[in-house]
Formats: sequence, C-alpha cells, structure tokens
Amino acid sequence: MSPASSHTHRPPALAGLELLASAVVLVDADGTISYANAAAENLLESSLKALSRQKLAAQFLNPEELDNICAQARLHKFSDLRQDLTLERAGRDPLHVHSIVSVLDEPAGHVLIELREHLQHIKLDREERILDQSQVNKELIRNLAHEIKNPLGGIRGAAQLLEMELPPLHLGQLREYTQVIIKEADRLQTLVDRLLAPHRRPHIVGDVNIHEVCERVRSLILAEFPAGLTILRDYDASIPEFRGDKEQLIQTVLNIAHNAAQALSARIEAGEAQLTFKTRVARQVTLAKVRYGLALDLHIIDNGPGISPQIRDRIFYPLVSGREGGSGLGLTLAQTFVQQHMGVIECESRPGYTDFRILLPLP
Repeated sequence: MSPASSHTHRPPALAGLELLASAVVLVDADGTISYANAAAENLLESSLKALSRQKLAAQFLNPEELDNICAQARLHKFSDLRQDLTLERAGRDPLHVHSIVSVLDEPAGHVLIELREHLQHIKLDREERILDQSQVNKELIRNLAHEIKNPLGGIRGAAQLLEMELPPLHLGQLREYTQVIIKEADRLQTLVDRLLAPHRRPHIVGDVNIHEVCERVRSLILAEFPAGLTILRDYDASIPEFRGDKEQLIQTVLNIAHNAAQALSARIEAGEAQLTFKTRVARQVTLAKVRYGLALDLHIIDNGPGISPQIRDRIFYPLVSGREGGSGLGLTLAQTFVQQHMGVIECESRPGYTDFRILLPLP
C-alpha cells in the first residue's frame, strides 16, 4: 500500500467512531492527520483524503496550544487533557471547540483528539424550541385564518349589495367607496389563502434532484433580475436523489433566493450583487431529534446588507418582514415545507454575508 493510500484508509478497529456525533481525529507523531471520522470531516469541512495531508494544529487559530498538549500526551504526562481551541473557518466566524486529547499505546506516537462544538447542545435546544414554536404558529395561523375568512365573505357580499342599491345620481362617487371595500376584502382573502396554503395542499412525494430544483430557481431569479446579479453554482454532483415534494422545495428555495435578490437591490444597481447556491453532503446529523447518517446540506448565500439584528431571531415567524411592503410569509412557508421533509432551516447573517442553510435527510 502506498503512503498516500494508507493515509486515507479507515482502519476497521476505528469503524465504531464513524457512528459518533463527536468529531474524532487521530494524528501521527509529527501532528499529521491519519484518521478523521465522519463528524470530524463535517466539522473541519474537508474529506479525510484532503485532511490526511495536513497538520491538525494548522486548522486552529491557536495551533501552539494543541501542539503543546499533544507533545505532553506523547510523554505520558497525563491520560487525557481537555483544552478549549478556536477553529478557523474560511469566510465565516471562528468556531470555539472543546478538545479532549488522549495518548495511544498503538500506533506509537499517535494521539487521539475528540473535538466538540461548545454550542452544539445550545443548537439542539434552539432547534427543539423552533419546532415547538413552529407548531404553535401553524395552529395559530390556521385558527386565525378561518376566523378572518368567514366574516370576509359577508363584508364583500354586503359591499356588492350596497353598490347595487346606490342611487344612479351618486353612483359614480359612492361606487369608489364600495370598490375600496371589495378590493381590500379580496386582498385579505388572498392573504388568508396564502396562510392556509401549506396546510391544504397534499404532500406530493417523488424522486427529487436538488440541483434541478436549484437550476429552476436560478432561471426564475435571473428572468426577474437579468442585469447586475450573478448567481454562482457550487454543486456536489455526488448527492443522490431523495424522496420529497419537488414543487414545495422549489417554492422553498425560491422564497429564500427571491428575498435575497430583493435585499441586494443596491448591489444590483452597482452590478456587484452575488447569490450562491452551494450543495454538500453532511454526515451524522441530528434533525428534529432524529440521527441521520447522511443529509443534504444546501446553502443559499448572498453578499447583501444582512438581516437586521432586531428581527434576526424572528425571521421565520409569520408576518415578520425586513422589507417595506413585504408580507412576512415567504420564510414562514419555507420553514413549513422544510419541516414537512423532516429537515431544518438555519440562518447566519452579518453585513455583506447572509447564509440560509437547509438540511434534509438523505437515503
């Protein structure tokens, strides 16, 4: 076996580590990565093949700390040592992780390092709260929409009857008022229908290719914004098809991408607006309290002004919008459709960078 291939070989003795949620990395005597489980590949955002040519310490902002504790481990100064480290991430905020370093008798000089995100448990708690809140929102919306829908029909009908009874002498002047009532009743009816749409429509399941979904949305966005906006594609062609509702997923991605394009209006005028569709496979992911071996990891990224901190924690709530004249339903519907596919949707935003991340289980 060549040295290159031995670096990427996964020893059978370590097969059980592939099932762990924690990232586990094995480094050799000079600090080069010789093994990383699936969770570590996910955390370090790279494959074992690529990682096996790198020093683990080089991944961190404080590499000397990791080198120091690994050296102490090799001298058998302790059985295991815990240390907080800061992981570098290209284009994103650094990630704080907690490391547990253990020395191995075999192979000689090798050290086993377990890495855990500090915020992992907070993230799981937040996802649980989001699911609970989403269920409450759905019930509230459904009940409220039905309560509004019933009197709306009566208001519109009464306005039509009133218009028919208007005296001919004043018909033109007074008809303007009855038309306002009718048009506003129709507008509210449309809003109510949009609120109820995700609960009425059957879930049509078929084989879905996520890149076909992205390409469909890309063509729709470019048709509306033909100049000043560049849509980049960063696809992982190995992602398999999965069972889902293609139309719902198109609507989900379209709602997010359309919101992004509207937020990019100033950059579009300057000709420097950028939207990116990025797909990856995530491994050993927990979605809605269920553990999946593989998941689709879809990112919709823009270089717009970012989401206002005042609404950042409420963007998926119904009728919350950061845009003047927005209905505040686009992201609510997107979240509903993603949850119907047993997935989760997250958002990271700062000025110049907004990333909506959709995670869906894969077969």
